[in-house]
Amino acid sequence: MEVQALLITFREALEALLIVGIITSYLKRIDQSRYVKYVWLGAGLAVFASAIVALLFQVVLTGFSTMASEMYLKVSIIFISSILLTQMVFWMAEHSKDIKSSMEGKMSKYVSKGDVFGMVMHSFLVVLREGVETVFFFAAITGGNIGAAVQGWGAITGLTIAAIVSYMFFKGTMRVPLKTFFKVTGAFIILIAAGLLVQGVSMLQDLKIIGSVMPHVYDITWFMPEHPIDHEHFVRDTGQEPILSGDVGIFLKALFGYSSMPSLEEVLAYIGYFVVIYLLVKTRYHAKEVKKEKSKKNEQVLEQQVM
Repeated sequence: MEVQALLITFREALEALLIVGIITSYLKRIDQSRYVKYVWLGAGLAVFASAIVALLFQVVLTGFSTMASEMYLKVSIIFISSILLTQMVFWMAEHSKDIKSSMEGKMSKYVSKGDVFGMVMHSFLVVLREGVETVFFFAAITGGNIGAAVQGWGAITGLTIAAIVSYMFFKGTMRVPLKTFFKVTGAFIILIAAGLLVQGVSMLQDLKIIGSVMPHVYDITWFMPEHPIDHEHFVRDTGQEPILSGDVGIFLKALFGYSSMPSLEEVLAYIGYFVVIYLLVKTRYHAKEVKKEKSKKNEQVLEQQVM
């Protein structure tokens, strides 16, 4: 859970800090530093609002637990989080190049009109989006115990690293392009999303909502149990120690959805997820190539017209 929380917090906090940093740097560059405080005001209000959302979310989860509907809500959160995490990675890959010009363009309009409220609301909404997403993801990876994720070392470390990276970036000491950062962290986020999807399928089977054609495609408990309890049972039943501890298994299960005895549906969901990701990436790449080709043809037509 802590590693998941670290990656998610790092990613979300870095996006928020970079956008706020782009805005404040732009205001300073055009000698409009007096507006910077309003940008940070909006960001601060968003952090406070995110904390309120987390509290309300926790109350709702607690309410569902008293109505014996908690598991159904958790399954829903897990599937939605898997989709949102995937969307987040693709959104940043698509907009990372033009996010700077987009933010500066919007801020230029606010400055020209002296629209302080617009500045506050813009930074508020940008940071709030990241905050609400973080709350939602924390609910998914902790099974509803958002407070545990917020107070753990993972979230604190992720936030600290994000702050350091954004500071280094704006001070000009950052040597590694942010695009590379987002690619690496995006790959881990995709793995987390795939793991959440598989966990959701497993929970649906535990709740008897869906069945299984093949409950166990394979059993590698002898190599690495997925939980310390499975480790103990294996030792009790065979008198032998597995090659790797169940503590490692539970870590990989929490991070990537590892299972030592997956059902056929879990395997298909995991493989199917990456097939979909591959098709989305391929489609996106093809669309870019078509766009480039059209742009070249238009340039050639213009050159011929000039000649």
